[in-house]
Amino acid sequence: MIARTTVKTVLREVGSISSVTVYGWIITARKGKNVAFASITDGSTPERLQVVFDRSVFSEEDLSGLSTGACIRVEGGIQESPGDEQSRELHATALEVIGPSEGDYPLQKKRHSLEFLRSIPHLRPRTNTFGAAFRMSHHLSLAIHRFFDENDFFYIHAPVITSSDAEGAGEAFRVTSLPTNAYDRRIDQKEYFGREAYLTVSAQLEAEPLALALGNVYTFGPTFRADPSDTRFHAAEFWMIEPEMAFCDLEDDMNIIERFLGYTASELRRKCSIDIQFFRKFYESGLDSRYELLEAGGFKRISYTDVLQELTRNANEFQVAPVWGMDISTEYERFVTERLFGKPAAVFVTDYPETLKPFYARLNDDGRTVAAADLLLPEVGEIVGASQREERLDVLTRRTVASGAAMEDYEWYLDLRRWGSAPHSGFGLGFERLLMYLTGIENIRDVIPFPRTMGRMI
Repeated sequence: MIARTTVKTVLREVGSISSVTVYGWIITARKGKNVAFASITDGSTPERLQVVFDRSVFSEEDLSGLSTGACIRVEGGIQESPGDEQSRELHATALEVIGPSEGDYPLQKKRHSLEFLRSIPHLRPRTNTFGAAFRMSHHLSLAIHRFFDENDFFYIHAPVITSSDAEGAGEAFRVTSLPTNAYDRRIDQKEYFGREAYLTVSAQLEAEPLALALGNVYTFGPTFRADPSDTRFHAAEFWMIEPEMAFCDLEDDMNIIERFLGYTASELRRKCSIDIQFFRKFYESGLDSRYELLEAGGFKRISYTDVLQELTRNANEFQVAPVWGMDISTEYERFVTERLFGKPAAVFVTDYPETLKPFYARLNDDGRTVAAADLLLPEVGEIVGASQREERLDVLTRRTVASGAAMEDYEWYLDLRRWGSAPHSGFGLGFERLLMYLTGIENIRDVIPFPRTMGRMI
C-alpha cells in the first residue's frame, strides 16, 4: 500500500503539519545557492505545491533528478509560505525520484500552442489547460447524471453497433468482420450480423422504445459521424446526451432543456471555480456572462418563419440573401443571438420547414413545418437540437418513405405507433460542444483526451 497525502489535502489543511508524504510530477524546478525549489502537482487540484529543499540536507547528487516532468516522492513538513504565489509549502526531509525525466521533455516552462499540444495528446493532460479541461469534463458529466436522476429519468445504455444511420444522412462508419484483403481465402464468409452494420450516429431511435415504457429516459454515450467536415466543431467520435420523454410536447421539451442547462452551469460554477477562473484569464474573458446567461433562464422563443422575416428586413447586411426553406447559417445565428432581441440571448428557433429536419419530427398542422427547435447561443450558435416525435402511424409512414429510408430497417420503429403510441419528445446535445462553451476553448480537439478527426487518429 502506498501511503500518501494528496496535494489538495495538503493545501486545504489548516496550520502546520509535521510530516507528510506527497507524490507528484514536477512542473518547474530551480536551484539556488542555499535552497532548491520544485513546484509539483498530483492532479488532485489545479493548484501547485511548492517543495523547498535545504542544501544543508540534500547534496547536489540528491537534487540532480529535479527536472521538469519527473515523478517524485517527497517527505517533509508543511509550513505557511512567505511567498505570494502559494499559501503553504512543503519543507523536504527526504526525496526519491520515482520516474526520472531525461532528455528533451516537451513541456517546458513556457506557453505552448494548442496546435503543438495536439501532437502529444499523451502528455498534454499535464498542462494547466488540459488538466483544467478534463477536471471540468468530469464534473460536467456528474452534473448531467445528477440532473436527470433528480428529475426521475432512467439512464439507459444504447447500442453502439446499429443497423441504420438514424437520420439517413449517410455519415455512418460501417462495421464489418469481413477481411479487407481481397486475396484472403476467407473472402466468402458472411457478415457477422447477417447484414450491414454501423457505428451509431444517435441513440435516439433506441431510446424511444424505452421512453414509451418507462416514461423518461436518457442516454449519455459515444456517437460516431463520418462527416467529411474538418472544422473546429467536428470530430468523428464524440459523446451525446439524448433524453426521450413520453407525454411531452415541444414546449415541455424546451422547458427541460432550459432547466438542464441552468442546472449544469450552476453545478460547474460550484465545483470548478479555480478552473473557471483559469479559463476566464487565459481563454475567454467573458466566461462569466455565459454562465449567467444559462443560469438566468428565460430563453427567447421564435419561429423559423418569424426569424426569416426579421432576416429579410435586414437582408442588405448578409452575404447571402435569406430565403424561406434555407438553413440558418452562422451569420444568421449571430444576428438572432446577438441583435434580434437587443442584447445577447439564448434563443430557441422553432417550427422549421420539414425539409430541414429528420423524418421523425412531428408534422405541424400547416403541413410544411415540423415541431422541432434548435437552441442558439451567442458566439457558438446551435448547441441543442430538439423535436416532438411523430406519433401518428400514417404520417410517420409517409414521411419515412419520402425520406428514402429502407422501410425494412424501420418496421420496429413503426410498431411503436401501432401499439400504444403516445406523444413524446426528446433532444440531442453534444457533450463536448457544451464543454467548449463553458470553458471558452474554441476547438473540439482540445476538450477530448484523444480526438479522432478526419485524417488523424492521434
